[in-house]
Amino acid sequence: MSSLNKILVPFDFSEASLNALEYVTNFVGSERSIEILALYVSAMPISEPDDEKLRKDFEKIVDSIGVRLKKEPKFKTVTGNVTATILEYQEQTGADLIMMGTMGDKVTDEAITNTSKLVLEANCSVVSIPYGCAIKEPKNIALLMGGEKIEDKEVLATLLDLARTFDARVHVLTIYKESIYEEEAVAETTEELLEYYLEHFYADHTFNKNEDVEEGILSYIEEKGIDLMVILPRNHTQKSTPSEGRLTKLLTLHSEVPVLALD
Repeated sequence: MSSLNKILVPFDFSEASLNALEYVTNFVGSERSIEILALYVSAMPISEPDDEKLRKDFEKIVDSIGVRLKKEPKFKTVTGNVTATILEYQEQTGADLIMMGTMGDKVTDEAITNTSKLVLEANCSVVSIPYGCAIKEPKNIALLMGGEKIEDKEVLATLLDLARTFDARVHVLTIYKESIYEEEAVAETTEELLEYYLEHFYADHTFNKNEDVEEGILSYIEEKGIDLMVILPRNHTQKSTPSEGRLTKLLTLHSEVPVLALD
């Protein structure tokens, strides 16, 4: 039984958010009692008539998607900074997961979108949903691991929850640039942990050499038909040196499948 109770979906009627809402409704499905909280963030105050119109437009969109949800999605409009307001609302509502659409930016490596910014700043798990991705349940999940150890085993709880919910296989991927020995040494210490926490959903651990880590990851995703990519951002790490989150940002910009950043 899923422990997910509430999913927060930032929604602004853009193509990316429409695609994300369709993905989320399919993700929740007709059998799961998960509440969808759609949040519209405006830079300027919204009048009552405009608020009512936005609410009705949202209801029409939900109806057009055609998924019979157990719980009717809730729609709320608020005023403020996009990222800060979304994170505040997540804390207020106790949403278990944020799922947000993104148009990405496959041309540049330096762009920062609202979604990639949210992923880096959030203290909860976030799924970035690229525009145009397949609307289907995740059956093959790739967990990306580098040479670092898993500091907090509890972060795997969300991943296990998704694997149980969708009866998905979890494939672990490590990309190395130079020597594989260091990565294999870390793998030996984490293998039992992965097998224990991911139960029978844990499928395999692949080691691929590539000087361009992102290229190696995206090639693997395409070759193996992965439906959901899972990363462990190190910009919030407590026991080791935090990273600036560059790989996390690049993957949310360039990935063609949804990316779950565990936190």
